[in-house]
Amino acid sequence: MLLLIQYTLMFACVLVLVALGGCFSEHSGVINIGLEGIMVMGALGGALMMRSLPGDAPALAIILLTILAAVVVGAAYSLLLAVAAIHFKADQTLVGTALNLLGTAAATVIVKALNSSVDSSNVSSTVQYIEQKKAFLLNIGSFEFCWFMPLAVAALVCSYIVLYKTRFGLRLMACGEHPQAADSVGISVYKMRYAGVLISGVLGGLGGIVYITTGVSEWKFEYGVAGFGFLALAVMIFGQWRPTRIALAALLFGLFRALSNVYTGFDLLRGLPIPSAVYNMLPYIVSLVVLAFTSGKSRAPKAEGVPYDKGLR
Repeated sequence: MLLLIQYTLMFACVLVLVALGGCFSEHSGVINIGLEGIMVMGALGGALMMRSLPGDAPALAIILLTILAAVVVGAAYSLLLAVAAIHFKADQTLVGTALNLLGTAAATVIVKALNSSVDSSNVSSTVQYIEQKKAFLLNIGSFEFCWFMPLAVAALVCSYIVLYKTRFGLRLMACGEHPQAADSVGISVYKMRYAGVLISGVLGGLGGIVYITTGVSEWKFEYGVAGFGFLALAVMIFGQWRPTRIALAALLFGLFRALSNVYTGFDLLRGLPIPSAVYNMLPYIVSLVVLAFTSGKSRAPKAEGVPYDKGLR
């Protein structure tokens, strides 16, 4: 049971961070379907940073540099969406899909190239960070506490304050609801949308490094992030684009995802063993069921997905 709680919290942290990123982007008026690709690239930046640092480096330095690398790479990758969707007014769904496809492929190629440059016989897409990962963990009895947990809580609190208690947040949401009205009072819609997408890149990249360090000390980038970017979108929609509801939805989805890690093959009914594939499918089945019953009542920002045209009123 303790292990289930531990994994639930870790997966919930990932979903909270990435869903909040999507929340900022969509509140600005840009649909970010590319969260999956952003997660992969953020995970790549953090993993390569961990691998480059010596295992005996100060724990604080490892934590800060890894987080910095993940958020910088995630933000840089999200700029592709921002430029295409905001500057060139491209279809945001198509650009996000392209980012997802490119992210895993590019990360795999980069890691294989780096591995082969060190050892010509090593053409795997795996990055190891065994010693460096220990900096993020603190054992409290039999519970493995990770410093990403308070970071996710801090991101949640900050997101709520920024969106609802600051001028920046109110302007951001105005650009996602009625950009022409926002522009008429002197708010730069383009700048606010760039800011929203960049914030989604920061949080998405951070969510990526949290995901690949959950329970493992190496990651094969051919696997991507197992659809967690899409789960985060489901969490965001189920949470009605509100940070507090997103947190509750993340705990629910995190629980079902943790079940596949902890109780794989568990004999739930006497004489009826549950195949591991069923547990692996649970979070995705739950997301489909939840969205089927709740998406009709969802109220997305009115102007999301609509390229801003300054000439319209």
